[in-house]
Amino acid sequence: MSGRNYYKSVFTVCVAFLFLFMLQAGAMAADIASELATHFIAKTPAPEPAGAMQLSQAMKIQKEYLNIIGKEYGPVIGYKAGLTNEAVQKKFGVSHPLRGTLLEKMLVPSGTVMNADFGVRSLSEGDLILRVKDDGINDARTPEQILMHIDVAIPFIELPDLLFATDVKINGPKLAAINVAARYGVVGDPIPIDPTTEWFDRLKNFTLQILDEEGAVQAEGTGSSILGHPLKVVLWIKDSLNQDGVMLKKGDLLSLGTITKLMPTKPGTTVTARYTNLAPDGPVEISVTFK
Repeated sequence: MSGRNYYKSVFTVCVAFLFLFMLQAGAMAADIASELATHFIAKTPAPEPAGAMQLSQAMKIQKEYLNIIGKEYGPVIGYKAGLTNEAVQKKFGVSHPLRGTLLEKMLVPSGTVMNADFGVRSLSEGDLILRVKDDGINDARTPEQILMHIDVAIPFIELPDLLFATDVKINGPKLAAINVAARYGVVGDPIPIDPTTEWFDRLKNFTLQILDEEGAVQAEGTGSSILGHPLKVVLWIKDSLNQDGVMLKKGDLLSLGTITKLMPTKPGTTVTARYTNLAPDGPVEISVTFK
């Protein structure tokens, strides 16, 4: 065999092995996604996934997982950033946020009464949603430019579900695989935003308190708790999606992450989120009651 033919044969074999590896990796991602989605829909604890999982693989699993649960939870209405708070990042062993997707039936109105065990490992946290005004947001390069393409802020209590059995150590990739624990979230009325310096500062400096049914403060945070400014989170979500070939569009809802600490849900309680110095006309509250 000539040298040229030898190298050609080696190249052909390498390509074939790479193709088979990609097929196997794709099949493995689909299998893991199917198992996780089955547990999500049945609300049963998911076991440790087979093999070590890298973030790139986790995002492939997340895509398949969303295709399955979307049949029950509806179409995509937006996206979420998780681990936007440094303390929460440390808990899951990462140094960066994670991206998930919001589906239509995940969002419920303020005042909703629901089971405390709405998921496998049910939690609540204070959050905020910003809504995309137009697709010009995809050209924004700074938080100040992002503000020009946001039309409302929506008070939001996220109700995530860690899904895995309690003996599973959850890290960043595992959290990404289960769509950054998205399950439900309580939304309030939209608060109109103007692209002004006043609103830029308002988004950074507002205070969010989580109150119990007796009005006692259980947790507290500010807009600056998430990457230093909520608009930096939007910029991160936009860049993350654009890198994967996805463009934001008018009406997309963007959940910005953990402003207050995660707290387990308990029957017979009401969780209220109070936003101070967010709306110009005074504090705003939303709530959810657990039975």
